[in-house]
Amino acid sequence: MKNVRNLAFSTLFAVAMIPAAVALANPNVGGAPMYENRNIVENAVNSKDHTTLVAAVKAAGLVDTLMGPGPFTVLAPVNAAFAKLPAGTVDTLLKPENKGTLTAVLTYHVIPGKLSVEDLEKNAKAHGGVAKVTTVEGEQLEIFPKGRKLEIKDAKGDIATITIGDVVQSNGVIHVIDKVLLPK
Repeated sequence: MKNVRNLAFSTLFAVAMIPAAVALANPNVGGAPMYENRNIVENAVNSKDHTTLVAAVKAAGLVDTLMGPGPFTVLAPVNAAFAKLPAGTVDTLLKPENKGTLTAVLTYHVIPGKLSVEDLEKNAKAHGGVAKVTTVEGEQLEIFPKGRKLEIKDAKGDIATITIGDVVQSNGVIHVIDKVLLPK
């Protein structure tokens, strides 16, 4: 009887630990765990590296959209990426009268569907080394491998690197990038 109780307890303990193991599958981003059962916004608000992005998403009125069912692939610039923009750019974009421009910049960072790093690499390989994806904003990005990383070229010719890929969300996936992408 004691062995049966021990077996039952061990099984219960193992089953109880499954959600914790699943939650640990994602990397930490900005010092915070990212949980697969939370949506893009629910996870992003906890990342200390994405406070500027979160403020911009709120100012553009995109919170409800990014909490929706998706799926979305979000290329999420870190705070340091926004800091690389010319002085005053972020403050100007966050003004209510610039909501349209801000929305265009942010939706240029969103690709419809859930595309993993592997999906993007396969797409690039199938198309001569460069994947061309259309963003929610309507313009294209070029994504290509560079060493062990993937790089993203925007409409202005600037290049961002995916620094943390495949951060799975309940409504898509986030790839952390080191530069703000700009449409035409």
